[in-house]
Amino acid sequence: MGKRNVSTTTTATGMIATAQALVADDKGLLAMDESTPTCDERFAAAGIPETVEARRAYRELIVTTPGLAESISGAILFDETIRQQTADGKPFVTVLTQAGIIPGIKVDTGTSELAGHRGETVTDGLDGLRDRLAEYAELGARFAKWRAVLSIGDGTPSRGCIEANAEALARYGALCQEAGLVPIVEPEVLMDGSHTMERCSTVTEDVLRTVFVALHSQGVVLEAMLLKPNMVLPGSSCPTQETVEEVAEATARCLLRTVPAAVPGVVFLSGGQSPELASARLNALNLAFPTGPPWALSFSFGRAIQQPALEIWHGDQAQVRSAQQVLADRTRCNRAARRGNYSVAMEES
Repeated sequence: MGKRNVSTTTTATGMIATAQALVADDKGLLAMDESTPTCDERFAAAGIPETVEARRAYRELIVTTPGLAESISGAILFDETIRQQTADGKPFVTVLTQAGIIPGIKVDTGTSELAGHRGETVTDGLDGLRDRLAEYAELGARFAKWRAVLSIGDGTPSRGCIEANAEALARYGALCQEAGLVPIVEPEVLMDGSHTMERCSTVTEDVLRTVFVALHSQGVVLEAMLLKPNMVLPGSSCPTQETVEEVAEATARCLLRTVPAAVPGVVFLSGGQSPELASARLNALNLAFPTGPPWALSFSFGRAIQQPALEIWHGDQAQVRSAQQVLADRTRCNRAARRGNYSVAMEES
């Protein structure tokens, strides 16, 4: 597909407005797009029944949290979730929209082994994506998300793996914009492993450069997309764990070298970080630019927002209000981090 000039069309204008709205007012995204197996795995660990009704009840708890829209601009849903309703029959999409939260949808279908690259994966889901995007738009989605997964190891990620995933992300992005949906482009360099922060920085820069070359070649309008990257972190089992400020400096440097200023926002994934550490690092990132970054630096956290609430709810209807309070508190911490106002005292209170 050649480069398209659609910046003056009504569709592009609407997508640009949506992308800007998703990172406006110091708000961020709630990634509640866990696949059924992933959600069931978390339920099993917490002793919660692994059923459709339990998943529906949990997601109702999330979307009906009082005050959620004060800190959350958009919610990424899963295929099952976008079709679900509250106990009294109101579609989740309607609940979110009426609260002022923009509904989105995860559209990749997971990963499979990349041929010729043992141990490396490529994300699937391009087959039939055009039709699925049209259906999701009819269901009320206004943006979408696609996740690529890259691991750091001995000789990985390979050039072939990086390029294959970048190409898939770019083709997905072009199909989204064709359907009038804002694509969230998520190339995640995993924090699993013993690699250093410097190694993560080198790999992340390589990945992001390759992704943006592919996006350009597929004609993706940068003003009408968001980037969802990892922070530059040492491996989770690396003996040296840099400070919050050092992580922020490394991540800021990486972004400045790779992300065009035309992109409206960078919405970080939490990637297995603890809720408190994810907030602290986001806070430090927003303080790392004294005159302000070229793009909004926001969050698109899943477990780092939901896990404390899940542990309190535990499948017990009597704990819904308490779980919602914790969920709302977690989102407020991350909104404060966007402003550079987060502190440990917020956790204590």
